[in-house]
Amino acid sequence: MSMFELIADEPDFVVINKQAGSNFHSEQGEAGLVVAAQQSLGQKLYSVHRLDKLTSGILLLAKSPVAAAALAQLFAQRQIEKYYIALSDSKPTKKQGLIKGDMQKSRRGSWKLCKTQHNPAITHFFSFGVRAGLRLFVLKPLTGKTHQLRVALKSIGSPIVGDRRYGQDGADRGYLHAYQLAFTYQGRVYQYQANALSGELFNLTECQDCLDQLGNLADLAWPSYQLPQPVRDKENASR
Repeated sequence: MSMFELIADEPDFVVINKQAGSNFHSEQGEAGLVVAAQQSLGQKLYSVHRLDKLTSGILLLAKSPVAAAALAQLFAQRQIEKYYIALSDSKPTKKQGLIKGDMQKSRRGSWKLCKTQHNPAITHFFSFGVRAGLRLFVLKPLTGKTHQLRVALKSIGSPIVGDRRYGQDGADRGYLHAYQLAFTYQGRVYQYQANALSGELFNLTECQDCLDQLGNLADLAWPSYQLPQPVRDKENASR
């Protein structure tokens, strides 16, 4: 199974669709996603943001250090709109709204959401019933903290299907996917949307019908929210 699918080849960057379970960086002698993309596309590529191993979906890889710096700056300034989808088989404490709180390290590489608001992780979300016992979440992270979306959904009682770290098991994959990305670069508007390359539940007719009906996720009735001045996160991507 390929680690990615090429979505677009632009002058300054490429857009790929990452396969779930693929390591971003090379580990223990096994080529990571960036190396695999370089080998497949035959050119040097530079990371701009990242997704963790569990998460699939849209990633930008720059073709030069200059382009990488410019795109990374857009992420740091929160000028790139990111939309994720996730599935949970547990009923949330609320069906839509805002999840906000500081992230604190927990045990064995996990994180937890706190009630404090010093430098909070901020996520807007909507959820939709797909079928009995399965709910689709559309997530718009306004910040980029490690495991942000995984912890956010657990905090409202709906851990992501297949996310073993946060209490779910017995699925063919972790059901978190970077579905849509939009930004303006050098005066041009770019927008990409990509379905997951794998996942029995993502491929359900009911799930695909729901996504088709939603269309462009930017058109949902997202509430306005005044963010404070950006604090550069350790990671630019939300997982």
